[in-house]
Parts: sequence; C-alpha cells; structure tokens
Amino acid sequence: MNTKAWLSLLLPLLGLVACGDSGGPNVSTVARPEAPQLAPVPVQSKPHIGLVMKTLTNPFFIEMERGARRAEKELNIDLQVKTAAQETSIEQQIQIVEDLINAKVEAIVIAPGDSQRLVPVLKKAADAGIKLVNIDNRLDPGALAQAGLPVVPFISVDNEKAAYASAGLIADGAAPGTQAAILEGIRSADNARQRAAGAKRAFAENPAIKLVAAESANWKIDEGYSVTKQLFVNHPEIKLLFAANDMMALGALKYLQETARSQVKVAAYDALDEAVAEVKAGRLVVTVDQQAAEQGYQGIVLAKRLLNKETVPEVMLIDTRLIRATSLK
Repeated sequence: MNTKAWLSLLLPLLGLVACGDSGGPNVSTVARPEAPQLAPVPVQSKPHIGLVMKTLTNPFFIEMERGARRAEKELNIDLQVKTAAQETSIEQQIQIVEDLINAKVEAIVIAPGDSQRLVPVLKKAADAGIKLVNIDNRLDPGALAQAGLPVVPFISVDNEKAAYASAGLIADGAAPGTQAAILEGIRSADNARQRAAGAKRAFAENPAIKLVAAESANWKIDEGYSVTKQLFVNHPEIKLLFAANDMMALGALKYLQETARSQVKVAAYDALDEAVAEVKAGRLVVTVDQQAAEQGYQGIVLAKRLLNKETVPEVMLIDTRLIRATSLK
C-alpha cells in the first residue's frame, strides 16, 4: 500500500482520538437538582385576651388590672385592658365588647357593670368563637340561659357573706331602737344585690336594730355624699350605716364629718387605701378586702386554660377578710 493510502486511513483515526478523553475532568450538561429549601418556622403568636372592667376611677379596678398584668407576664399573652368612663356607663362597656370582637381577640374576661344588659353582646362574642370569663359581678344565669349561652366561668367572692360580716360588726351591741341605713350599689348588678342582702340579714338578726332606709348611690363617692345627706334629712337618728363599697362610704364619711356626726358607725366594702386610712383614723369601723388583684389574676389564668381546652370550674370564690383597727396594729 502506498504512502498516500496509509495517510488517508490514519487521519480519520487521529480525529477520533482528538475527540476522545483528554484526561481532564468530565463536564456534565445535565442540570443538577437544587438543594431543597427548608420551610420557615412559624412564629408563635401570643394569645390575645381582652380584660373589660367598669372604670379606672375606682382604685379597686386599678388593683384588678395589676393582678391581670401579672398573669400577662407569667403566661406570655397579649392583654388588652379596656374600661368604661364610669361604673354606670353600660352602653360604653357594650361597645368595648363589640370592638374586641372586631379585633378578633381569643378570650374576653369581663367585670360587667350590669348583670343582664351585657348578655346579648357577650352571646355575639361567644358565637364568634371567643372564650368568656366573668369576674367580680356575676352575669345573670337566667339571662344567659335565655340567650342560649352556656355557663360562663365566674370568679369573685361571696358578696352576701362578706357584707353580712361587715355590717355585723357595727350591728353587734346596738342599743334597743337603733336606726340603720344602707347605701346600695347599682341595683341591676348582682354583687350590689348580694351585698345589700348580707347587710339586711345582719341588721335583721339584731332585734334592737330598725332598718329605716336603703338607697342606691350607684357606687359613686359624690352620690354617697348626697344620698347620705338626704338620708339624715329624712332620718336624723340613724346610728348605723353600711355602704356597699368604699367609694360611697368615703362620700358618706365626708358628710358625717361636716355635720359632726362622729357617733354614727359606718361599715364598708373593698379595702381601698383611702378606706383603710379611715379605719386607722377611727372614722370607719370596717371594710372588706376582696382581693381585687387576685380576681384579675385568676380571670386571665382561667381564660388561658380555656384556650388550652382545659376543664375549668364554673365558680371560683376568692377569700375575703375584714379590715378593722385591730387587724392593722
């Protein structure tokens, strides 16, 4: 075979070798799968709980909020505290509940100013899936049943028993013919009715006492003053006076001091700092400590338990104690 023939056969073979493995790295043209992306870990949001109180003009509810704030820190929740302007501002409380429904809170803890008028809006809240806890003043069980609401857990004190003990201290040892009177709270509020009933029971058990009047002063200090003034216009010989809260008692004491009626014994309820000072000074015989802070604290705790789908008691009663001069020494 001649040289040209050999070259014609060899050249194609050299081309194949040149296109073959050169000893360098292989490069794939197939797309490599990307590393799977990890889903972001969701941030756990805090439960949103609303606390609805009557007012912050009464130091009792300032203490209640203090207890609720303690629970907020311990339980890692978001607490929204809402209050009406006055304890008689029922329509404002109703609007507050409406606002909390629209804000989509998960639970509402409420100290209602009225035992019946708040029920319809609370039914609306329950229908929206909001858990309810009732503190301080009990919602009317009949109104709840009529509205189709299940039992709402309730936290408070035995108002009748504590008022009975408070009024009983000034009733003890009364001389025959002693006249007594009662300053009641808002009469549509269950706790006002219970406290009036306890005081009436204490006075009725002493045959030496005649109850000559029971008037509402709507929990207010100014009305406590004006109603007491009218009571003594109508019954100048009153010697015993039970006030269903300290605010009314403070108003009554102001009138009694202005008219030099130091012989009138006054019993009260709530253990506000101002009332305790009056007990120390000897102008107020007794007041009742119903642990407002503990009620606020336990209300939030119970709401959190409901959100955790735990079983909770229908009624939780907080202990009370009488504050008198001997207990302050």
